[in-house]
Amino acid sequence: MQAIGARSASVHCRGRAIILVLLLIAAVGSAAGCAMPVRTDTPPETPPPGTIVDGRTGAAVGFEAMLRDARSARVLFIGEQHTSAAHHAVQLKVIEALHRDGASIALGLEMFDRSYQPVLALWSAGGLGEEDFLRRTHWYANWRFDYGLYRDILDFARRERIPVFGLNLPFHLPSKIRVGGIEHIPEHEKQFLPGEIDTGNAAHREYAEKIFAQHGFKNTRFEDFYLAQCVWDEAMAEAAAAVSADLLVILAGNGHIQYRYGIPERLHRRSGLPYRTLYLSTAGAPIDPAIADFIWVTD
Repeated sequence: MQAIGARSASVHCRGRAIILVLLLIAAVGSAAGCAMPVRTDTPPETPPPGTIVDGRTGAAVGFEAMLRDARSARVLFIGEQHTSAAHHAVQLKVIEALHRDGASIALGLEMFDRSYQPVLALWSAGGLGEEDFLRRTHWYANWRFDYGLYRDILDFARRERIPVFGLNLPFHLPSKIRVGGIEHIPEHEKQFLPGEIDTGNAAHREYAEKIFAQHGFKNTRFEDFYLAQCVWDEAMAEAAAAVSADLLVILAGNGHIQYRYGIPERLHRRSGLPYRTLYLSTAGAPIDPAIADFIWVTD
């Protein structure tokens, strides 16, 4: 057991065959974003834009077939490259279709940390305008990406009164762990740390070691680098586990959902809820079907 102030972080040893590591954004100089490496053990396929691939069979499927399968789950993860307008358009299309079905859905977003939940509740209830919302959430200090990329999704949630939940931990915490370890996090910030931290995935660790060696991070120990990544994913999984909804739709960077090693498996460990993952790719990029339950190729 690893002490975290008055709380403890249990370290679980669970192996997985194929996983990748998501680079900490603080480690590469950006406050919030995701590196999204894709590993393939077989020759990659490059389906045309608009193709949806069922990762479990490798076959192309239609939009409605994908939705039917997604509706059978309790959690749907939809990935993204943060700066891709095409990816956000797909996210909105899926959310709109699920909402039309009459399901009680909620949105869990990587883009906000949990301390902003009162503001997000006001937004979902229609109680805030955009300018006030951006100021109260400190959007351009925290997430920093162009709000226009997310506007249609958040406007739809406000218009339809869909609950929105922030999943992240404060954005400065991963970088603090990376350079100082978890034991030196100030007491008043330990409330945001997850109660359980799984650092036992051997394949995940091996890949992280390669990334760490390639980039030559200064003043950083590998164990702290790796722990920071695990804390990040565990914190979002813990926050998602506390959300009650018929279907929770989680929007996060592809690196947090690929191969299910990040948020999905960690959330399932906590809740046992069935889930599906939808990885958003770009035309011409190699695709490993094992990367997600579904892969949607965009322009």
